[in-house]
Amino acid sequence: MERIPSVNLEDFISGDQNRKQKFIDEIGKAYEEIGFVALKGHFLNDALLDSLYTEVKNFFTLPIDAKRKYEIEGIGGQRGYVSFGKESAKGKKEGDLKEFWHFGQYVDDDPERAKEYPENVDVKELPEFNSVGKETYAMLEKTAKYVLRALALYLDLEETYFDDYIHNGNSILRPIHYPPINSEPKNAVRAAAHGDINLITLLMGAQGRGLQVQNHKQEWIDAIAEPDELMINVGDMLSRHTNNKLKSTIHRVVNPPRELWGTSRYSIPFFMHPISEMKLDVLESCIDDENPKQFDDITAGEFLNERLIELGLKK
Repeated sequence: MERIPSVNLEDFISGDQNRKQKFIDEIGKAYEEIGFVALKGHFLNDALLDSLYTEVKNFFTLPIDAKRKYEIEGIGGQRGYVSFGKESAKGKKEGDLKEFWHFGQYVDDDPERAKEYPENVDVKELPEFNSVGKETYAMLEKTAKYVLRALALYLDLEETYFDDYIHNGNSILRPIHYPPINSEPKNAVRAAAHGDINLITLLMGAQGRGLQVQNHKQEWIDAIAEPDELMINVGDMLSRHTNNKLKSTIHRVVNPPRELWGTSRYSIPFFMHPISEMKLDVLESCIDDENPKQFDDITAGEFLNERLIELGLKK
């Protein structure tokens, strides 16, 4: 596969059974073959996106001392600010050339679940930052819910199979700033080759070159979305749950050509996580003689904890 397929969520929610099935078939095939799609018809509007990028850029241009006030110790970077170079890909010593922020779940109907998550961090200098982040989070969570409904049907599960697992799930919205590169990086790139931890990732800001995806021939191909598209990929949790029927694809963000070193890059992924007690045990429907069970039983919470330690975000 030489390019990322494009699909339109409006087909799935149109009420037309033929269009709905077309979407299910297209996204399922893409996730079996490459693990990525570009998605039109999502629930973000242009005004919200403009506000989000304005607030994100305003935050990252704050003085470093102001940003570091929001770097919270002891929570594995799960809320607030994570400073430049702190995170590295699994197996990499060099930190990625990025700084980022984490918005987490907003639980308003389950006090016990709310206690499980760190609280979101308010940025005092920017009164709109948190409200815009919260609204974006909700729209991406809604988009992800319908994508997972389509995948449930593709996997011969009940359509709302994932709904209870993702309601109040441990999802993360991560605005990332890749600052200008001032000197030759030593073995470091903006984001080293990695697979995502979660069920699915919805990415804003893939309009320019930089994001690359590895296909089955181990070739790196550019993943470039249209302005009205989100790039959505399968994470390791969903790949594990489906016995690797749906592929969690290795991807990276490469450094720009030298003439563009002086420019920042922004991207904003939404990592859709389930509640911690969801069992990621391989689905029986994804096991047969040609595809024996590949993964041990584990919960989403246990798997996440393992990976945060590997990434250097948790001790």
